[in-house]
Amino acid sequence: MHLPMPDADVTFYPQCFALDEADALLQALIARIAWKQDHIQLFGSSVTIPRLTAWYGDPGRVYTYSGITQQPLPWTDDLLLIKARVEQIAGASFNSVLLNYYRDGRDSVSWHSDDEPELGTNPLIASVSFGAARQFQFKHKHDPQQRASIELTHGSLLLMGGATQHFWKHQIPKSKRVTDARINLTFRTINATQPED
Repeated sequence: MHLPMPDADVTFYPQCFALDEADALLQALIARIAWKQDHIQLFGSSVTIPRLTAWYGDPGRVYTYSGITQQPLPWTDDLLLIKARVEQIAGASFNSVLLNYYRDGRDSVSWHSDDEPELGTNPLIASVSFGAARQFQFKHKHDPQQRASIELTHGSLLLMGGATQHFWKHQIPKSKRVTDARINLTFRTINATQPED
């Protein structure tokens, strides 16, 4: 399903993974990923990010966002399985993935764009969701009245390409109704490699 958004190229695949496969992967990721909780500087204070994160990828694919520099952990078998499925559908290859673990509806991510320099121009971002369905909201950068929203369901894939990150921000808002966990994987291509120590 292609979302009718101007200045964007967004496609949603609600059943990228079958239910039993998605169930198994959710539990595997919760148990096997090296989750951590980062902090960012906000108005001079250290603030805990309201979710757990992890960064995996090819050697040297370092990623910096919100003042946090992520060194990649080596791919796991679970991640390589998910990556292969995503690459087949997207018709593109990825060298890294950012994982977010939303433990319940109190965990969230605020308005932002995936537009860091190391992602290059018009990056393709492939977003896979397992677990609780959450609202994924878009807001146009130059016309905030233009908005879009889609529910990211268990086993789904959202592809964001073209000029999407130039013109749109996105967020996962908090929700008192959501009591279950959700894991999101955003596959990316980091263009600038960093020398290894």
